[in-house]
Amino acid sequence: MPVTTELAPSTVVVPTPIPTITGWRRLLIRPFVAAVRASLRVSPRPMAYLIRRQFARGGALTKAELDRHAPGGITAYRDERYGEGEAARLDVYVPDHAIANDARLPVIVWIHGGGWLGGGKTELSGYMKALAGHGFVAVAIDYALAPAARYPTPVRQAMAALRYVADEAARFHVDPNRMFLGGDSAGAQIAGQIAALATNPDYVRAVGIGSTIEADRLRAVALCCGPYDPSLANDHSPFEGFLTTILWSYSGTRDWRRNKYFATSSIPDNVTGAFPPAFVTVGNADPLAEHSQRLVAALTAHGVEVETLFFPPDHEPPLAHEYQFRLDGADAQQALSRIVDFFTRHA
Repeated sequence: MPVTTELAPSTVVVPTPIPTITGWRRLLIRPFVAAVRASLRVSPRPMAYLIRRQFARGGALTKAELDRHAPGGITAYRDERYGEGEAARLDVYVPDHAIANDARLPVIVWIHGGGWLGGGKTELSGYMKALAGHGFVAVAIDYALAPAARYPTPVRQAMAALRYVADEAARFHVDPNRMFLGGDSAGAQIAGQIAALATNPDYVRAVGIGSTIEADRLRAVALCCGPYDPSLANDHSPFEGFLTTILWSYSGTRDWRRNKYFATSSIPDNVTGAFPPAFVTVGNADPLAEHSQRLVAALTAHGVEVETLFFPPDHEPPLAHEYQFRLDGADAQQALSRIVDFFTRHA
């Protein structure tokens, strides 16, 4: 793809407000939602597409906020095809000074969230530019989404993306010996699984996916707000329909708890002392907070270097899921600063 230099926006991007549902549409929305929920008895697809649409609306707002904080002086290589399938594409963000000086920089490969069935790399372009602005090459990848793509397809694709970045290191001004992984929400789970596969041969045999990156090249990982252990899903929570849709879609079976192969997606159960240094963060009002706590406990028990950014229960404002992308706020700015510092110290 052609290389284009993108400058920081000079004006604030104001997202189009979501219109209020009124009149006859409001009368129809409740039976429509009820019908979609009823469909969960036979298929996750109707609810999955409804959730994906909602994620897309939220992703547009996230992108607008992140773009306001994007620095200039970053060159973007967009829609690089790294493997088979339409979704196997990635974007690369390189500081202009690296191109001018023909320098090689450490690289951060970031995997987006969205419950394995939504989200996309373009939503995070502002965040990737922010990371690149601190002296890294930043890469955001897309991957095939559930329910059409089941576990562990995104893991296999992310491995292919890592291999592509290493193969194209000279063109992207990447130092392939200084690679970092980052991810948010479902992307954090995928990133954590890749780190475990890169450092645990027994896990490679259990999952059936070989690592495309040598353990000593993977310097560290940053994991934000991830669902690291499917056994922690609460069947009796207010999010029961939401969780059923996501886990059925990704596992390929409604009775996902009995799917022994899907159980290999658990990160805490498969870490070893060779797992790379990890930065783990989650908001105090995130329903997935227990996942981060369990992961940190498992890593610590194995002697892995772990740095955390957790918040007390009474922290104000309450920090919801994916708080780290709310860069208009001080807490997200702190998280970004801590991630950059953590990676810089391990580069």
